Amino acid sequence: MNKSKKDKKERRSKENDHEDDERMEKDAEVPGSSSVIIDDQTVGVSPIAQPMASAKLTKKIRKLIKACVSLEDKSYFRNGLKDVQSGLKKNERGLVIFAGDVTPVEIMCHLPAVCEEMNIPYIYVLSRQTLGSAMGVKRGSLMVFLKKHEKYADLYDEVVEAINSIVLPWE
Repeated sequence: MNKSKKDKKERRSKENDHEDDERMEKDAEVPGSSSVIIDDQTVGVSPIAQPMASAKLTKKIRKLIKACVSLEDKSYFRNGLKDVQSGLKKNERGLVIFAGDVTPVEIMCHLPAVCEEMNIPYIYVLSRQTLGSAMGVKRGSLMVFLKKHEKYADLYDEVVEAINSIVLPWE
């Protein structure tokens, strides 16, 4: 790829990040829920999308995904339904991030139960576009599976700790 294409891609990525950050700063939280963000994006969010990441946690998750994608070794990152399912079936350990606006929800509604059964932390973000833009692609993603790496271990631990501290409505 020549230099001008790389510059355009980086500029576009930075613009998307800036827009997402501005939107998250403007968002308010709903009292009594697990930090659901009020925005025009919440219209398509599934009712089973619990626990939902707050705006602050979503920013950390985006940074974590970017750090993971930037690694040379792609074995620390799985993207998409089939890839995440295969990682879970192989008993890999890590962190699962689901998109909250998946339709039909039946294609992935069994995976949070699998994560709970395997004691793997998981959380929902508002949209597929949030996951896609964090990965640096235009297309959204249903879910992401991240494994711990020493390059971003502190941020990974911080996100996992925040996820584990969220009180689920059914507990």
